[in-house]
Amino acid sequence: MEPLDPKLNKIDKEIDLSIRPKKLSEFIGQPKLKDQLDIFIRAALARGESLDHILFYGPPGLGKTTLAMLLSGEMGSNIKITSGPALTRAGDLASILTGLKKGDFLFIDEIHRLNKIVEETLYSAMEDYALDIVLGKGPSARSVRLKLQKFTIVGATTRIGLISSPMRDRFGLVQQIDFYDEENLTEIVKRTAKVLETVIDSDAAEEIAKRARGTPRIANRLLKRVRDYAQVNSDGIINLKEAKGALIKLGVDDLGLSDADRRYLDVVKNQYNGGPVGVENIAAALTEDVGTITDVYEPFLMKKGLIKRTPRGRVTV
Repeated sequence: MEPLDPKLNKIDKEIDLSIRPKKLSEFIGQPKLKDQLDIFIRAALARGESLDHILFYGPPGLGKTTLAMLLSGEMGSNIKITSGPALTRAGDLASILTGLKKGDFLFIDEIHRLNKIVEETLYSAMEDYALDIVLGKGPSARSVRLKLQKFTIVGATTRIGLISSPMRDRFGLVQQIDFYDEENLTEIVKRTAKVLETVIDSDAAEEIAKRARGTPRIANRLLKRVRDYAQVNSDGIINLKEAKGALIKLGVDDLGLSDADRRYLDVVKNQYNGGPVGVENIAAALTEDVGTITDVYEPFLMKKGLIKRTPRGRVTV
């Protein structure tokens, strides 16, 4: 379905891009990872080489795409962005790889969802910078090896356990991105407010950060909605009272739990007496996909100590 106003859709995308930092030094949080990446970048630039392939894994919204864009910017290279589900055929991959120039980056989001044939085609491309293509069919078929420019693949996944060992072993750096603490999220909220030309009190920024589930994407989304609330109901300046009032209306409590999280806990606690209960039963009760339950809901609930995964199923704590 087409958006009601394509211009508004374009503006939203431009705002999202403007929120992203432009340099690695501007990236807030993940200090150990930033230090590692800074060393790798400086070493590669000194040698005049491309960066080794990098795999980021962790829950959604923690900055994997942003980091990939920052890496390409720091290396002075271009980046192409795609996703595992989008690469359905080896030909799709070949058309992208042959268009890459020396030092370019290819970011593959949800890389664990790559088609098996595409994944195996990627092996030689990552290791030997070559692409084996079969031309024709039957007895007349022949294999052609295409040489590729040296490039860097940055993969991102929310489910690293679904990535095969041969694929994982071809990445020079495999790094987990963890949830952010409230101090870093507060800095992110203040920075985003500045980009959006919105005035926000420190207490209000801390309140939004506290309820952002340790995730920058959620913090920025909550800030935008609180900004709307403050603009309509007051002078547009976000103070603590305005922030709390807006967050209550959005259904986000002091722990950062949403209505969906509370429904999850209600199912386990009341329908199944606190568990154990299988994730398939929870997904059916919530009419949600199992992947959404395991990738979106459960990581934060487990981090907060509200549920546990056991061999027999999920239980409340």
